[in-house]
Formats: sequence, structure tokens, C-alpha cells
Amino acid sequence: MNTGLVCAAGHVHFVGSVPLADATAVIGVLGRNFGTTLRRIPDGETGERTNWLQFQEGVFERMPELEKVEGDFDWRNPTARKAASAQFRLKAGASIKAASFGALGFAQSAIASWADFKALRASGAVQPGVRFMVALPSPYNVISWGIATESRVAVEIAYEARVLEELAQICAAVPHADLSIQWDCAHDMQAYDGARTPWFTPAREGIVERLVRLGNHVPAAVELGYHLCYGSFGGRHFVEPKDAAAMTDLTNALMARIGRSVQFMHMPVPAERDDDAFYAPLSALALRPETELYLGLVHDTDGVEGTLRRIASARRHVNDFGIATECGFGRRPAESVPELIELHTKVLTHTAQR
Repeated sequence: MNTGLVCAAGHVHFVGSVPLADATAVIGVLGRNFGTTLRRIPDGETGERTNWLQFQEGVFERMPELEKVEGDFDWRNPTARKAASAQFRLKAGASIKAASFGALGFAQSAIASWADFKALRASGAVQPGVRFMVALPSPYNVISWGIATESRVAVEIAYEARVLEELAQICAAVPHADLSIQWDCAHDMQAYDGARTPWFTPAREGIVERLVRLGNHVPAAVELGYHLCYGSFGGRHFVEPKDAAAMTDLTNALMARIGRSVQFMHMPVPAERDDDAFYAPLSALALRPETELYLGLVHDTDGVEGTLRRIASARRHVNDFGIATECGFGRRPAESVPELIELHTKVLTHTAQR
């Protein structure tokens, strides 16, 4: 059984995208609805960021070093076929460095949203002690999605350097005691579980090395967390995890190697999995004393009843955890968001009464 787990019961986590009107709407709604049961609030990744990392296509299109080519995509989930159809590669003879990308948009958006967060905290909509969370896709995600196979090695090195520069900008603009950084790990998690083929070997070691490096770049006083993800195209995962074993293995590898504290880990749970077989691997989790676990088992397909079944199954194998959905809300209709937020409140109420 995992030891040293920080009690996260009665707490909720939102992993990033919430398609309301703007950051002010998202931060205000989450702050007012959840108070300190929500330890950190994202800005919702609204506007051009609603579809997660695909706004980076605009960055690549502006770069003279890159050219657009027909994408080589693996659509295991047929509902995802309309997502994207092109990738980019280095032009013949071109070289690339961090400065080649210009502004990626992560720092600019975060700094603007931090101003909204401060104003809402001053108004009382956000409780003291609740942090501002910035969710960043790992560079591996962006390269796997947007860069053609033959250019990935060269582009990844430069792109990661540029992402870390924007991370430094965010950490310079937001007081460390107010900031949480979440690394979003979708393609990474899927590759770690054997569902994607990376451009390096060994695959698992390469994934861990990259995520450890990203974590170690987050300043010590800033919160650090990871969102392990199997995708959310068309309301379905890219592939469905057969159980929590790969997520447990990756989490334990990160816990063993990162040179700083890790405040939270988030793991998705498919809606249909309320069986012991899915959760049993969680008994091998070796979380650090400060690390909270959030399980993405809140689903509006079966509401409070189904969520409580999944919670009951998980509790047979893991000491304590907070609740979340399996991914962000960016690809769902905006009109469905209020009811989904309310579902979190109902689940928290039911679990508090038990």
C-alpha cells in the first residue's frame, strides 16, 4: 500500500481547459464554487488555447525554417479524425534554435490571467492560499503532434529550450508562493504505455528523463504537478488504459528521480471502470509525503452514482485521493460545463457525508 500520502479527500482538481467566456469567468466560477476545496485554479485555457496545444500551429506557420507537410497521424480513435491534417518539417539546409520560435503564447497568456486572478482574489472570489495554476504541455506532446518524424530530434531540442524560457518568464511574473505549474503529459503517457512510438529508445527511459528535466526546472517554491493523460478526442481516450499500472510505474519513476518536491499527480479513470482490476496497481504507488493524488473519475455520463462507485473501488487500493475529471473540458460544448462543475460539488457533498 502506498505510504506517506497527503490527505486530498474532500478536494477537487481541474486539469486546465474550461470553455467559459474568458479567464475571469473561469477563475471566478471555480473560486466561488469550491473555495479552499480547490487548492489551485487554472485560467481555463480559453480563446485560441481551447483546443489545447493546437494553437502552436500558428507559431510553426510563422517560422521561415519550417514548412507544412501532410501529417502522418495515428487515429486509433475514429472520433478524432477531424482534429488536424498537417505537420511541419525543417526546410532543407535550415537550422533551428530556441529564438527561432518567437513567442509561444504560454507566458503571455499566463501573465495576463495572473492579473485577473489577483483582481478576483482581492474581490473575495478566490480564497487566500489558493494558487494560480498554469498548465503547460510537455514539449514531447507538441513535437509528437506537430512535427514530422524526420525533424523531431532537431526541433525538440530547440522547442524545449524555448518552453523553458517561457516557464522562466511565468515564474518571474507570478510570486512563487502563489503559483502552481502542471505539466500536461498526454502523448508522453500514451508512449510510456506502448500506444505511441517515440523517436528515441528506450521509450520509457526517454519519457521519464524528459519529464524529470521539466520538473527540475520549476523553482522550488512553486508547486509542481503532472497530469497523466490518455487524450480526450471526441469524448474518448486515444487508447483506453487497461488498468492503472503504467500510470503507477511512471509516477513512481518520477518520484524516485525528481530533485525537488512534487505537490500533485493526476490520473484519468475511464467511465466504465469501477472494477478492482483497474485500481489494483495503485496499491504499489510510492508517492512522496507531500504529494497529493487526484483521480479523474468524475464523469457526467453516469453522474453522482457512477462516480461514487468508482470512488468506492479506488478506495480499496489507495489510501486517499481528491477528485477530478479525466481531462480538461476544452473539447466539450460550453453549455455542458456548468452542469459538470455542479457534479463535482454534489460528489464532494456526498463523500463528506460518509
